[in-house]
Amino acid sequence: MFNNGVLWGRWATRNSSVNKMPDNGTSEQIYYNSLYRHGVDEKRRVQVPSKWRPTTPGSELTLIVWPKYEVGPCLRVLPPKEMAELMQSLDAMPNGDTNKTILKRIIGSESVQVTLDKAGRICLPEEMAAAAGIKDEAVLVGLLDRFEIWNPARHDKIKATDAIMAHEAFKLME
Repeated sequence: MFNNGVLWGRWATRNSSVNKMPDNGTSEQIYYNSLYRHGVDEKRRVQVPSKWRPTTPGSELTLIVWPKYEVGPCLRVLPPKEMAELMQSLDAMPNGDTNKTILKRIIGSESVQVTLDKAGRICLPEEMAAAAGIKDEAVLVGLLDRFEIWNPARHDKIKATDAIMAHEAFKLME
């Protein structure tokens, strides 16, 4: 179901806009780029890089257990705009398509909204952290318009897979 990539690929390509969040009355583009390794404390809190933090106080990020990878799930983090676009994508699927209900049920039950604390951390719910294999260290990977939180060993495996497939993927950029 998740490995066919039909919805995920279509959503990722069609909705590749950059997240824009207001900053003191101006419009600021936030790019989730780079890679960060952070410790995870005993309360499962992980630091979000300062340049990735929403500028609007109380903004919610959506954490989703993302099961699409063969190496195991990670946590995908969507800013509000990207979550709204995911919902629009799901709602646009025909009601008779059983995948629509399956995806809504899985994404709905495997996601949660979180806000950053005053120190710029998010708390990973226990079951989500366990599903993603995240314990005392996490790798935050920018995807330009969203980011993922990985178990370091799983990230090393997906990075190796990405390196093998990069040549073909970059042909899309030419």
